[in-house]
Amino acid sequence: MSNNPENNYDPAGSTQMFRAFVDEQPQTPEVQRAQARPRTGLIIGLIVGLVIVVGVVALAMK
Repeated sequence: MSNNPENNYDPAGSTQMFRAFVDEQPQTPEVQRAQARPRTGLIIGLIVGLVIVVGVVALAMK
């Protein structure tokens, strides 16, 4: 007997994943905007940090 993964197919797993997909509630626009805010803040923070580092290096090179 071979241990071929194709012979060990479990249909219950895909049924559970399908049901979870069907039961999933779509996010409202308010939730999507709230999730985007921390990402925007992080990007702005990284840019400000990069500008500070470049400024310090520029002053050190003088």
